[in-house]
Formats: sequence, C-alpha cells, structure tokens
Amino acid sequence: MRYMTTIGEREFVIEILDEQHISVDGKVFTVDFDSVGDQPVYSLLVDGRSFEAYVYPGEEDWQVLLHGRSYTARVEDERDRRLRIASGAGVGAEADFQLKSPMPGLVVAVPVSEGQEVRQGEVLVVLESMKMQNELKSPRPGVVARLRVQTGDHVEQNQVLLTVASLSGAGADLGKKEE
Repeated sequence: MRYMTTIGEREFVIEILDEQHISVDGKVFTVDFDSVGDQPVYSLLVDGRSFEAYVYPGEEDWQVLLHGRSYTARVEDERDRRLRIASGAGVGAEADFQLKSPMPGLVVAVPVSEGQEVRQGEVLVVLESMKMQNELKSPRPGVVARLRVQTGDHVEQNQVLLTVASLSGAGADLGKKEE
C-alpha cells in the first residue's frame, strides 16, 4: 500500500513493502516499529538507527514529536487521495464540476437526477469497487447538469460520471426549507 504523507510543504510517497521494509520516495529502508507500553510512544529502528517518537492522532492529521521537534503530518492512502481528488476538493464556486470515478467499479446508486439542486457534501453517486461502497459527494452547492451514468453501469477510473453546474442567481440558498 502506498501513502502520501505531507509534512510542512514537503510531500513524501511511502510504500510498505513488507513487515521490515519501506520505500520513501523510492529509497528502501529496513525498519522495525513498535509501541512502547500504553503510551503514545513508539520505538523506531531505521537501517539500524534508533528513534523514539511520540505520536498523537488528530482529527485530520498526526502530531509527531521527534528529537524535541513537533511535526504535523497528513497521511492519505492512494484510495483516500483518489476519492478526495474525485470529489473536487478545492473546486471554485463558479466553474462546472465534473465528478470523475476515482477507480474502476460498479455504480450501485445515483440518488440525484438531472436538474436537481444539490448541497455541498450531498451524495451524488455510490460506487462499488473491491467489495467496498464509496459515496462520491458534491464539493459545493449546485445543480446536476448532466448525468452520464446510471445504476448498474461499470465505469473506468477517471470516467466522468456527472456534471454539477454552479447555482445561478443571487442569494440562492439550498439550506432553507420552503414553507
């Protein structure tokens, strides 16, 4: 499994090769990693060099204290990264958003229809891949402009599933209920 780890402005590609070997940006290291007691303290041997680190999980990142310095690390596996990118994290409010499949799979549900207004975070498509169901959500409010798939379709990675257009008109608020 490959992980993308961001520390500060730098990104590292980490791949777990086996129980004793990892690759960091293509360079292979021999490692031994173990927790020490019931504390968030870990003993790490890297190519025979010993390190001790305090590791605290946050909501979206990890806090690591190593050699008296504190680091914030964000870790994503390949699947999570593809889902985040496919969901359009960082998409502008005015541009049309094309939801692309982050992986090959089977469309098991399309709970929206063309012309439907959607909220940010609303599920647009449910995709099954490797026996897991993934909810692909809207990155912002908008209108489903074009559906390109339906339930039962098999899709390829990066295939466009649907388009969400920006809301037109000032003061549109999907959060309000009509009375």
